[in-house]
Amino acid sequence: MSKLNNEVTKFLDGLNHPLHGEIKGLRQIILNAVNGLSENIKWNGLNYCFQETDRITMKIQPPKQIQIIFHCGAKKQAQPPQRSIQTSSNLLTRKENDRAIATFKNFSDIEDAKSDLAIVIREWIIATYQ
Repeated sequence: MSKLNNEVTKFLDGLNHPLHGEIKGLRQIILNAVNGLSENIKWNGLNYCFQETDRITMKIQPPKQIQIIFHCGAKKQAQPPQRSIQTSSNLLTRKENDRAIATFKNFSDIEDAKSDLAIVIREWIIATYQ
């Protein structure tokens, strides 16, 4: 069962975002992927924590696409020698070993990636939990 944060819902309702439905769907996928994730607002977007540590951020501006940013917290850390997770999914783009991005432009993108996204979220939380 997902745990939607009421403050996040109010924030989104006030935005009148053109991808509101897509954001709502992604919220459900993220929160249902791993028990113990909590949702809040950070950096003018949706943020997800595991055991009070930032791990996933949803970038919703500019409103042409939605990006799910997988990271290891708000503070810069030393780069791991290899990628945080190894996946055969084409869902992620990477700039560094401790960060990955999934980009969605519409419902179809989300629906096509739904099962891969849930797996990546679980693997990311496991790999970055220390």
